[in-house]
Amino acid sequence: MGAEKLPVDRRFVSTLWLVVGLNLAYFGIEFAVALSIGSVSLFADSVDFLEDMALNGLVLAALRLSPLARARLGMGLAGLLLLPAGAMLLTLVHKFTAPVPPAPLPLSLTGSGALLINTASALCLARVRDRAGSLTRAAFLSARNDAFANLAIIAAGGVTALWPSIWPDIVVGLGIAALNAGAAREVFTAAQREHRAAGRPA
Repeated sequence: MGAEKLPVDRRFVSTLWLVVGLNLAYFGIEFAVALSIGSVSLFADSVDFLEDMALNGLVLAALRLSPLARARLGMGLAGLLLLPAGAMLLTLVHKFTAPVPPAPLPLSLTGSGALLINTASALCLARVRDRAGSLTRAAFLSARNDAFANLAIIAAGGVTALWPSIWPDIVVGLGIAALNAGAAREVFTAAQREHRAAGRPA
């Protein structure tokens, strides 16, 4: 049971490669800005871009896998969604040792660019989110959640401009971690259902 493989079509594959390229390019930009201004939220979000690139790359690798193997990989991806939370916590510890608020204008501008990239990625992935079960669902959820996080980053930049403090940046960073935790739970639950449907208990 569970031996059926996914048919591959050019539109699906090209969509995934486009999202991989967008995420890789903006990861470099956002990570560099995060380092230069010492932003917890931008650092966490830049790791999200790297994570999204990995998620979509794994979807491409999984196109030839059986439903059972895809379900197992989906459960692994649920754990991958938690990686930005761990990275953000490390950055948070450093922020308390050097409590300097990030520059508000670069924070908001970089968040705006991230919003454009994540919105474009989410729109592309929305059309194929059920194409490979929990795998493409993981990729779509991550892009969607990142778009919401980017709005919060933009707002944090505005608040920091009016009230210079490390806290708006920190609160948004914690929110990004919470979004990824919720997505991880949803993906893991979906992968468990697929695992059972493939004929074996999760």
